[in-house]
Amino acid sequence: QVQLVESGGGSVHDGGSLKLACVVSGYITPNHCMGWFRQAPGKEREWVTGLLRGITYFSDSVKGRFSFTVSQDSAKRTLSLQMDSLKPEDAAMYYCAADFPCSYRTLTTADYKYTGQGTQVTVSA
Repeated sequence: QVQLVESGGGSVHDGGSLKLACVVSGYITPNHCMGWFRQAPGKEREWVTGLLRGITYFSDSVKGRFSFTVSQDSAKRTLSLQMDSLKPEDAAMYYCAADFPCSYRTLTTADYKYTGQGTQVTVSA
């Protein structure tokens, strides 16, 4: 089992920055893929970024503005999503997620086996 807990959401103005964190615990290995996706009200989930076999991928909508890092501390792994130059269209509930086995399609469809409870990001114009 894998547990994921997000934090760091909030409200910012257009052009602002936020950093989200996700603490991952349980049985997870470097072979797991991990990432973030988001979902706005009335819309389908949208992949944001993912790490697969040592390579980090970003959706075109966030490329160049968001960065994704993974750090390890004792028994816990933390996924960090730094979001800069935020736009109103970035507003959504953000979820971190993990899965194994997985593929690039897992990242782009955000079809993960394990997800967190989500953290809200609001961007005002």
